Amino acid sequence: MSLTDIVVSAHGAQLTNLFLMDKNSSVMEFFPKGWLKLAGVGQYVFHWFASWSGMKHEGAWRDPNGDDCPYPEDDRRCMSIYKNGRIGYNDTFLKSGQEMFS
Repeated sequence: MSLTDIVVSAHGAQLTNLFLMDKNSSVMEFFPKGWLKLAGVGQYVFHWFASWSGMKHEGAWRDPNGDDCPYPEDDRRCMSIYKNGRIGYNDTFLKSGQEMFS
């Protein structure tokens, strides 16, 4: 990780390795559907971590597609459904990342 300039990853524990990266490195996160509403402030932890480390957090893609939750939208049981969901990507978002990283 110390030789890595850019990390593009799904939000998760693997991003704790950011502390091994150079302070001028960049990170971009991807989140599954439903995460924005249910994850609370924890969804920003790697954004804060990057900022505190002198890195650039270049943005977050929140996938609008995925399985629907059978419970009311704000029910905490939906979190496990969304957390285990697949994360797609958006070509426009990735292209904006290319511009940011160049």
